[in-house]
Amino acid sequence: MSSVPPATRRGKPPSKVTGGNPAADHRSKPRRRGEQLLAAIFDAALVELDESGYAPLSMAAIAGRAQVSKASLYRRWPGKAELVMDAVKWSLPDPGEPRDTGSLRGDILDHYRQLVEGLAGPAGMALKGVLSETLRDPAAAERFSNRAKGRNLDIMHILADRAAVRGELSGASVSDRRLEVGHNLIRHEWLMNCGIGDGYLENLVDEVVLPLLHAP
Repeated sequence: MSSVPPATRRGKPPSKVTGGNPAADHRSKPRRRGEQLLAAIFDAALVELDESGYAPLSMAAIAGRAQVSKASLYRRWPGKAELVMDAVKWSLPDPGEPRDTGSLRGDILDHYRQLVEGLAGPAGMALKGVLSETLRDPAAAERFSNRAKGRNLDIMHILADRAAVRGELSGASVSDRRLEVGHNLIRHEWLMNCGIGDGYLENLVDEVVLPLLHAP
């Protein structure tokens, strides 16, 4: 056995140990930035969500799995609800330009079917958890509403514009409230019954959404 004290041995000094595991200290790893860092955080959030569910999920657990500091999370998100929502958006494939089926009815049905398919995965679990949190916190409810708007409404505007070009709608100036009705009813149905069949979507389009869009 060498009699040379560890501190005077040649070579790299021993890495700082955190919790008995040198790899647990994120500071010892190459610094990640931009998309690489966000991907690590979002991936960690989704894995934690899948393993523990939303209620026990904590920013500390996400930070630990992603090997970042909690402070770096709170610099970007005020709480886990916002982080989880962004992680879900990141995980979903970018729909790009919505598919053109040749009719407004077909376009909306196609969009709603994709939405329901997404609710069957991590997005659905996250949505349930976030909504349960917003029911107890008006400030969280406002943040959720502001963050939830965006892609789905943009897609509906594209579909309405197409329909106007085809002559199916009298104009593309349809209110956001009318365009969002279908999304809101789908979320409500999914939360109440934990599943949505294609028959429900067809009835929703034929009995609610299309009449609203065609109304003066």
